[in-house]
Amino acid sequence: MSVANLCRRLQPQVSARTAAGFGEVLRRLGAPLQVAVAGRIKSGKSTLVNALIGRRVAPTDVGECTRLVTRFQYGTVDRVEVVFADGRKQVLPFAADGMIPAELGVDIAEVSHLEAYLTNAVLQDMTVIDTPGLGSLDAASVSRTEQLLGAAGSGDSGDDPDEDGTELDDTSRSAVAGAEAVLYVVTQGIRADDQQALAAFTAATASREAGPVNAIAVLNKADTIAPESVAGAEETGNPVWTAATVLAEKQAATLKPRVADVLPVISLVAESAESGGFTSADAEALRGLAALEPDVLETMLLSADIFTTWECDVPSGTRLRLLEKLDLYGVRCAVDAIRAEPSITAGALRRTLLDSSGLAAVRARLNVVFAARADGIKAAAALASVTALAHASGDPAERQRVHDAIEVLLAKPEAHQLRLLEALTLVASGAVDMPEDLTEEVLRVGSNADLGAQLGLPGGSREELAAFSLERAGWWRSFASFGATPAQSRVAHVVHRAYFLIWQQLRA
Repeated sequence: MSVANLCRRLQPQVSARTAAGFGEVLRRLGAPLQVAVAGRIKSGKSTLVNALIGRRVAPTDVGECTRLVTRFQYGTVDRVEVVFADGRKQVLPFAADGMIPAELGVDIAEVSHLEAYLTNAVLQDMTVIDTPGLGSLDAASVSRTEQLLGAAGSGDSGDDPDEDGTELDDTSRSAVAGAEAVLYVVTQGIRADDQQALAAFTAATASREAGPVNAIAVLNKADTIAPESVAGAEETGNPVWTAATVLAEKQAATLKPRVADVLPVISLVAESAESGGFTSADAEALRGLAALEPDVLETMLLSADIFTTWECDVPSGTRLRLLEKLDLYGVRCAVDAIRAEPSITAGALRRTLLDSSGLAAVRARLNVVFAARADGIKAAAALASVTALAHASGDPAERQRVHDAIEVLLAKPEAHQLRLLEALTLVASGAVDMPEDLTEEVLRVGSNADLGAQLGLPGGSREELAAFSLERAGWWRSFASFGATPAQSRVAHVVHRAYFLIWQQLRA
C-alpha cells in the first residue's frame, strides 16, 4: 500500500519518537478496520455488539465492564486482557456463560481498556469496539467514550517501543489511537450530545471529522416506536416497522452529512436470534402461545405486565424468558409466523426472527460503507495520523519533509481513492461550500461502493450507468474549469476523475 510505503520511507528521516508513531500507523494499516459502536447510555449498544459478532459476550447489565472501552478482535485463543493505563496487561478467561466476567478483580480506575480475543469469523475483517454510554452519570466512563471517539488516547494505550526502545508519548499515541469508523446508536430522540459526539468523532485525529464515508447510525429499539405517531403507518402491513423506517429517514436528514444513513434495528431480537439465545424450547413455548384464542393473545400482548401475569397454559416464568429474549414485538412476529406455517421448524423460526430484527440491512450497509472501502478509510486515517505525528514533533524541518512526501503521494494516480475521501470530508464538514444539489452528489459518489448507488441509478443497466457516468464526468470537468471557486475546483476535479474511472470500469 502506498501509505505504508510512505511511512517506511520516512522512518529513517524523522526523530525516534515520530518513527515509533509511524510504526504504530503501519501496524494499524495491517490490522482489520476498527469500528466503534457508540451512543447514549441504555441505547442498546452492547446488545447490538453481541448481535454483530453473533455471540453473547459483551455485558448488557450495568457493571464494571460497561464502564470500560472493550475491543473485540480476532484471536486463536478466546481470552480477555485487562490493559492498564501504565501498559501492564492481565489475562482473564471468559466467564462460564461465555461473557466477559462481571467483576474483573482489579481497580478499574487504573484500567485503560479491555481487549477481548475471539475465534470469530466476523472479527477477521473488523474489530468491534464497545464503548461506555454517553450521558452516563459516571464521568470517567463518558470520558473514555469521548476519548475514543475523539482519538484522545483511550484506544491501544500499551507502549509500543521501536527498535531503539523508544516509547510512544501520550501525544503520539493519541494521534493513532482512535477508531477508524463509527456505528452510532440512537433511539427515538436525537439529542444535542448525539450530534456533538458525531461531530467530535475522528478516524485518527481531530483533523478528520466524521462523515458519511466512515459513520452510519442505527435507530435501535425500533419496536418501541408508536405507529400512531407516524401518519399512515397503521394502515400498512407492519405498522411498527413502517413507523420506525419513517422516523429513521427523518433522523438521517437531521444527522446528515455526519452519517451515511440511519437504519432501524431491534438489537434484542437480533442478539437472541444470532447468538444462540433462541432455543427449541423457546419455539415450543411460542407454539403454545400461538394455540391461544386470538383475542386472548392480543390482550396479553398489550403490555409486559399483562403478558407475564395472564392465566394460561404457558407458564409465567417461560413467558418472562420469552419477553427477556424477544420483547412483545418479537413474540408477536414469532406467533404470526407459526400461525401462518404451523409446521415451521425452530431453525426457520429463528431465521424469521432474525429477518424481523433489521440486522441484515445493518450488516449490508456496514459492508457497503465500511468493509468494501476499508483500505481507503484506513489509509486516510493513517495519513491524518502521520500528519499529526509530524506536527507533534515540534521540528519544522521534519514537519515540512512529511508534508512534501504526502503531497507527492496524493499527486499519484493510484491515490485517487484517498483524494476522493479527502474531498468528501471537505464537503461533509462544510470546509468547502457547495450548492446543495452538488453536495448531495459528492456525498453519494464518495459514500458508496456499489456503482448503481454511487450514480444514483440503482438497478440501472450497464449501458445506462456508463452513459450517465461519462455525462457527469464531462459536467464536473467543465464546472471545475469555468464555474467553480478555487476550493470547489479542487473537489470538482476529484469528482470528475471518480466518474471517469467509473465509466472506464463499466466499459471494461
